[in-house]
Amino acid sequence: MRKTKNTLNQKRQKPLSKRTTIPLASPDITEEACALVMETLQSNTLCFGPKLEEFEQAVAAYSGRKYGIAVNSGTSALHLIIKSLGISDGDQVITTPFSFISSANCMLFERAEPLFVDINSDDLNFSPELIENALKKDTNKRIKAILAVDVFAHPADWDALYGLAKKYNVKLIEDSCEALGSEYRSPDHLKEKRWGKLTRTGSFGDASVFAFYPNKLITTGEGGLVLTDDRQISDMCRSLRNQGRDPESDDWFAHIRLGYNYRISDINCALGLSQLNRIAEIIKKRQKIADYYSSKLKMLPFVEPPFCAPNVTLGWFVYVVRLTKKFTRKDRNSIMQKLMKKGVACSNYFAPIHLQPFYRKLFGYKPGDFPVTEDISNRTIALPFFNTITHEQIDYIIDTLKSVLKAR
Repeated sequence: MRKTKNTLNQKRQKPLSKRTTIPLASPDITEEACALVMETLQSNTLCFGPKLEEFEQAVAAYSGRKYGIAVNSGTSALHLIIKSLGISDGDQVITTPFSFISSANCMLFERAEPLFVDINSDDLNFSPELIENALKKDTNKRIKAILAVDVFAHPADWDALYGLAKKYNVKLIEDSCEALGSEYRSPDHLKEKRWGKLTRTGSFGDASVFAFYPNKLITTGEGGLVLTDDRQISDMCRSLRNQGRDPESDDWFAHIRLGYNYRISDINCALGLSQLNRIAEIIKKRQKIADYYSSKLKMLPFVEPPFCAPNVTLGWFVYVVRLTKKFTRKDRNSIMQKLMKKGVACSNYFAPIHLQPFYRKLFGYKPGDFPVTEDISNRTIALPFFNTITHEQIDYIIDTLKSVLKAR
């Protein structure tokens, strides 16, 4: 593996003895990345230039897809998929209430409705059994798609989801915004294995999405990308991201549909390319950090490390632990406040989407509607996790968490 220069973050990092706060996340930007961005800035093309196409092709190749369409955010990418599939007024899309809110909001943009089903208590992805129950009840055929989220970079049950999409003739969308670098293979217990070897996320469903916010595995600052093998979806997304222009026309003012300004600059793509070139190194770094965290957590009997099924590998996005069931949401919040006072940034991941105020107002959701989601959400704590975090910092985080728990 080729060597890279020290990251700027490493150069700026203060000794732990002079610690202020250990951040929850921190982008890993090298001098090489800065040079590539500067080279782009000094070019004559800052948008729709060579770096855009190069980045799109590189991510598509990495994921084994034919087409990649880069946009300004993962949220925009999800919206374009919903739009390109013709999902609109009154339609429903099955998805999870345990996710970042974009995976449900993208339906609302087209006046469609997210239809939530509850999650598994281990991998935190939504339950195929509950998905099928919802599909069976859909006598009016309102459900047009399943939007699966690879939660915390853990791939969903893609064998089951493909079977359900085919059986009920609905589209399948992969929200892999958090899961670049993760891999999935068919479980050993299946007689017929669709994926006999580990297959990268981003390659599943009719279309899929990555996001590149600064806390992700790789970053473009802000950005997202649609992936698909379907030329029609690709062409529609390219048109929609650029004000509805005709992608086959050289006329900049040839608008053939209502579109959006979801463009991403070559500056962002240059940063993304530099990061993608290091992805194997980044995945290895983050796996070592996760392993070290998990080894240290063995001394804390009331904290559960993240789950990882035997048929997947994770491109670690965040490190989210769970307190045991003896702890309430109030307990968790109190623990987080004490950690932050001691210089350890942390967060709850995720707040249930269905209990967000405007979802309760729109759809009448209430506490108790999705009990597993609510129970898990009440007990999760995301701990600091980034490429350049040190063992010394992790030791301090674990020792601080231990002392806070002991004081209860």
